[in-house]
Amino acid sequence: QVQLVESGGGLVQPGGSLRLSCAASGRIFLINTMGWYRQAPGKQRELVAAISSGGSIGYADSVKGRFSISRDNAKNTVYLQMNSLKPEDTAAYFCYAEMIATTLWGQGTQVTVSS
Repeated sequence: QVQLVESGGGLVQPGGSLRLSCAASGRIFLINTMGWYRQAPGKQRELVAAISSGGSIGYADSVKGRFSISRDNAKNTVYLQMNSLKPEDTAAYFCYAEMIATTLWGQGTQVTVSS
């Protein structure tokens, strides 16, 4: 059974940085797009960043220039480097992986930006 395991969330002061990781494990044949969503209390889920298996990348306007997504296909892992964090970045962050016939989700990791 394939699963996604996230790590790297936590509490950080405004202007600080965090790096999230999401590793897929199990019987993996092919992962297409991997990425990150976030959801803050009382707000809609937002697609933060995504990266295709070929390396094409997209970002939400709210994080462009501050966040950077990357992946290691050999390790089936996607990363989200978050710099210049703002209080409005506070949310639960969920990674996902699009595979043939299904999309997997991580369990979520909390990011809190506060002084």
